[in-house]
Amino acid sequence: MKCNNKEIDRCDCTAIHTEVVDMVSAKLPKDNELRELASLFKVLGDGTRIKIINALLAAEMCVCDIAVLLNMTKSAISHQLRTLRQTKLVKSRKEGKHVFYSLDDEHVSGIITQGLEHIAE
Repeated sequence: MKCNNKEIDRCDCTAIHTEVVDMVSAKLPKDNELRELASLFKVLGDGTRIKIINALLAAEMCVCDIAVLLNMTKSAISHQLRTLRQTKLVKSRKEGKHVFYSLDDEHVSGIITQGLEHIAE
């Protein structure tokens, strides 16, 4: 709807499309699921964490390797990896004295890949 060539961002109609509202309401995720999804995207909203995830898309890596790759301290990388582990984006495995990190599952790869495809359009 337009008024004086300006978009109106509110609906002035009084008709409620009950069928559509009911159908969409039944499909909406629960509030706690939406909060978790928002938290996931908040974690993904950090540039350093996105760089780490993209590095782990290519190969399993230890903290030292990621720190060298991103020109950061091991402490800074460890801090970010802790956040990524807590949100189940990254998992770790120990081999002797080394701890190796990888993406938690193929869903993480899909999220990042689809995001990159979306911004490339």
